[in-house]
Amino acid sequence: MAVNEAFLIDRVTTLFDTTFDGRDGRVVPESSDVALRDGAVKIEAAFLYADLAGSAKLAKVCPWSTTAKIIRAFLDCATRLIIKHGGVVRSFDGDRVMGIFIGDGKNSAASNCGREIHWAVRNIIQPQAEKKFQSIRNNGIQIRHGVGIDVGEVHAVRSGIRDNNDLIWIGKAASFSAKLSDVRDSPYHTYISSRCFKMLNKAAEFDDEGKNMWTKATFSFAGEAETVYKTNHWKKP
Repeated sequence: MAVNEAFLIDRVTTLFDTTFDGRDGRVVPESSDVALRDGAVKIEAAFLYADLAGSAKLAKVCPWSTTAKIIRAFLDCATRLIIKHGGVVRSFDGDRVMGIFIGDGKNSAASNCGREIHWAVRNIIQPQAEKKFQSIRNNGIQIRHGVGIDVGEVHAVRSGIRDNNDLIWIGKAASFSAKLSDVRDSPYHTYISSRCFKMLNKAAEFDDEGKNMWTKATFSFAGEAETVYKTNHWKKP
């Protein structure tokens, strides 16, 4: 099969002419659940992105194996906490993981998960890395991260070619949560959209003394101002 200009033009034309065979989903789909040719599954879900900060600096001052171990530790903890709270993992991208939560308590579950990831980074990964790796101690490396969460209607579409494909997620909740995970505003490491905040239960919104754990802020996305909420209150798993 010759992959040349004419072939690629034909493929793009075919893809642009596709009419999706959409359906509503009751569970988070896997790649095999969505037809590669024209499948699309619509779900209402909370999306959580957890992104390790400063990987480039880690790679610059630490041995590659140390960087790899820290990234693995972060992704391992984040993945296990996502699953603990009823979410499913559908994507890894370098030092970032995406979790998807559905059901009535999805917003509170995702928010609590984000706060527990914060606790794990500060109270397990950072002190263990300082204890184990000289390059972390000698360079004063502070291991940090960001978690972004949004909720809404998203379509899962399968993209790629046979034996080389994956799901892509079309909708604001997926893209906005990813953008929020990029925010670096220490000590705030968990950001949620106003849509998510409005549906938190009391345990996810208030601390044990009845004080609201979330601070209102403004964030620019796609040329528009978005109201978001941030917290530096971590939660022990």
